[in-house]
Amino acid sequence: MTSDPTVSNGDVYQVVFENDRVRVLEYTDAPGHRTTIHHHPDSVMYTLSSFRRRLVSGSSDDTREVEMPAGFVGWLPAQDHAGENIGDTATHVLFVELKEPASAGDASASAPLGPAG
Repeated sequence: MTSDPTVSNGDVYQVVFENDRVRVLEYTDAPGHRTTIHHHPDSVMYTLSSFRRRLVSGSSDDTREVEMPAGFVGWLPAQDHAGENIGDTATHVLFVELKEPASAGDASASAPLGPAG
């Protein structure tokens, strides 16, 4: 099984731009949709719709529910997770994934599941 979301969950993740420094993914789903566990490197997320999701960590039983407004821009620290649309609206998000690893001692390495405020 691959951890690349465009392969493991290719029905909802699509590459819309890529170069040697970043990859931009577009994510769209419908209420009730679930993803399988996949990996995100350090990323910036931009929400194009308002939505509610349940996130489950890929490395533990850590679960978090998030409600995001349209137009939110935030940092998503590197993580493995699966998600479920638990709301009544579609999820529509852009992820700008960084290809360069975090520097040693970066505080985001121990950040919580989901977006960091």
